Amino acid sequence: MTSIESVTLDVADPTAANRFYTTAFGLDTQIRLRASEAPTTGFRGFTLSLVVSQPANVNALIDAAVDAGAATLKPATKSLWGYGGVVQAPDGTIWQVASSSKKDTGPATRQINDIVLLLGVADMAESKQFYVGQGLAVAKSFGSKYVEFAAGSGPVKLALYKRRALAKVAGVSPDGTGSHRLVIGGDAGTFTDPDGFAWEAASQAPML
Repeated sequence: MTSIESVTLDVADPTAANRFYTTAFGLDTQIRLRASEAPTTGFRGFTLSLVVSQPANVNALIDAAVDAGAATLKPATKSLWGYGGVVQAPDGTIWQVASSSKKDTGPATRQINDIVLLLGVADMAESKQFYVGQGLAVAKSFGSKYVEFAAGSGPVKLALYKRRALAKVAGVSPDGTGSHRLVIGGDAGTFTDPDGFAWEAASQAPML
C-alpha cells in the first residue's frame, strides 16, 4: 500500500522554521524543510492537520504555535464535528488543529494522534482517479467533496478537498499563484499530480 513518509516544506529560512516546528508542535522526522525562494502568493492550495484526542490538547498546541510566532486564522471553537482552530506558521504554511471530541477526558498534553495532509483540488473525480492509479487505497469518500486515503505504514495521511472549500475551512481566500512550496515524500515514486503537487521518493526528501 502506498504511504507518505514525510512532507517537505520549501521555506525561506529552514533554521527558523525548524525552531518553530520543534517548539510549537514537536515535529521533526515527519516535517522536513528545504531552503527556497520560489515565488508564491496567497493560498498555496493545501493545509496540514494535527488531529488530537480532546479540546485541551487543541488549545495547548495552538497556544504553543502562537507563542512561537504563528498567526491565528481561526480561533479554536466548538463546531458540529468537534473542536478546532487554524493557525498559519511564520513560513506561511496553514495548520489545522482539531479533535472530534467536544469534552476533555484528562489533563492537556501536546500529543498528536494523526497528521493529515489536505490537498485542495480542482476536479475531485480526476484527482481521486489519479491517486488510485498511483496505488493509494481509498479509505473514505464523500462524492465530490472529500476523499481520504489509507495511510499505509507512513505517519502522514492524505486527503483531498475541493480547493475553494479547503480555503474556506482555513479562513483564507482561495486565490493564490506560484509554487505550492510542498513536496510529498512517499513510496509511490516521482510524479506531479493534476493540481501541480509534486511527489518524490521518500529517500530523496532532504532532512534539515
